[in-house]
Amino acid sequence: MARARVPRAQHAGRRLVNGAASVGSIGTPFDPDRMHAAYAVDVIDGGRPADAAFCRVNMVASLDGAATLGGRSGALGDHEDQRLLSVLRSHADVVLVGAGTVEAEGYGGAAVVDADAAWRTARGREPQPRFAVVSSRLGLGPRHPFFADAVARPIVVTTERAPADRRDALGGVADVIVAGADRVDLGAALAELAARGMPSVLSEGGPRLYGALAEADLVDEACLTLAPTIVAGDAPRVASSAREVARRMRLVHAIPGERMLFLRYARGG
Repeated sequence: MARARVPRAQHAGRRLVNGAASVGSIGTPFDPDRMHAAYAVDVIDGGRPADAAFCRVNMVASLDGAATLGGRSGALGDHEDQRLLSVLRSHADVVLVGAGTVEAEGYGGAAVVDADAAWRTARGREPQPRFAVVSSRLGLGPRHPFFADAVARPIVVTTERAPADRRDALGGVADVIVAGADRVDLGAALAELAARGMPSVLSEGGPRLYGALAEADLVDEACLTLAPTIVAGDAPRVASSAREVARRMRLVHAIPGERMLFLRYARGG
């Protein structure tokens, strides 16, 4: 699952230019400028139009492949992982997350820290990217912190079969996108976001959303923070779906932090 929040004190084809893998030194302090450059998104992969959707997924995992510790992914991260989360969000128009992860990880409030909000503003963008929640049943009410504490108008991605009264209620606090009849059509949802001027999407899971994106072949980049922790138990993997898929990715970089290893992969390989 995703790491929902930036640190509480600060809360309130696209082709890669840097295509070669890079490795730093263990224990290197976090450098925001370096990380912004390392995770830049520049042009569309595969010759797609410039306004086509681009989907990057960011997750954290233990050394033995667990996506959570004690039921939360945030317990696997550290201050550098949280800071990177803000950097990655800074490069996105929309942060896409499943409803279960919103509940489990406590989403609500600002997406990026003040320094990254300034980074976005300096580049002619709104200070904060928008959050979008994927939900077929619309179990989150309008007073949930995801909506009530939002600093940029949230988005709800749902289906035609979603309860009409809940959809209407959420329409007062968020933009509602209907994509799919019985289950959310993620390809249609990403296309609609791109059509609304939000082509760059960062998905933070959880595992079922990641699995659905992988099944639909919508993952353009996979970013993974590898935590130096062994969890064992029965924690989920970072991606989960009803059937296996084989999507080959190529390593773009491996950047060691003070404790974590930050990995970035792109389509192909």
